[in-house]
Amino acid sequence: MDGGASYNPRTVEEVFRDFKGRRAAMIKALTTDVEEFYKQCDPEKENLCLYGYPSEQWEVNLPAEEVPPELPEPALGINFARDGMQEKDWLSLVAVHSDAWLLAVAFYFGARFGFDKADRKRLFNMINDLPTIFEVVTGATKKQTKEKSSVPNHSSNKSKSNSKRGSESQPKYSKAAASKDEVEDGMEDENDEEHGETLCGACGENYAADEFWICCDICEKWFHGKCVKITPARAEHIKQYKCPSCSNKRARP
Repeated sequence: MDGGASYNPRTVEEVFRDFKGRRAAMIKALTTDVEEFYKQCDPEKENLCLYGYPSEQWEVNLPAEEVPPELPEPALGINFARDGMQEKDWLSLVAVHSDAWLLAVAFYFGARFGFDKADRKRLFNMINDLPTIFEVVTGATKKQTKEKSSVPNHSSNKSKSNSKRGSESQPKYSKAAASKDEVEDGMEDENDEEHGETLCGACGENYAADEFWICCDICEKWFHGKCVKITPARAEHIKQYKCPSCSNKRARP
């Protein structure tokens, strides 16, 4: 394991960068890589933990052997609960523990390198501006976005009709770059306004006007094309898009 023993972020910005890398890795494990994550969490094995690394790579492994460990350890035994509950509930449970671990690691670095009150507050605010792993995994961020945009919004209706009820050759996706005519008509601003608070179901990051997004026709979560390996050209030929999580959903033994 390379749980970060050789990597010691010393500034607020470095700790936050470390946090974002680990967070992205764990979100990937619980969303786009969920089938592989499920397989690795074999209840027949010993206590297993989900680790996220600053490199945005995740790993299911045994806890560190040294006592005390170099860094705070994630929740032990996540594999034991796998077959005893609904998959979505199990993933939500792992997500909650992952959020707690990320905060523990971030503020461990803060304590170790003497962050003062102002630094700790700044670090927390930077972290708090991102949705939690639990919110990303359960889709709570999408619900919050819907609530915020519950006021009459013609552009929102327009997007839904364009994406969901368009021609069969038109998949449910958002072209980040609007056409010249749309820009002249002010449509680009409406598109940005609609998607401004939308978060990627894979990485949890915000919508950006220069990125290609696609929406799952099953769970209705939006994803960066790059996060789910879908290009605009490929999207043109998809009649119904299923995200990795929905594609992997099937009856568990």
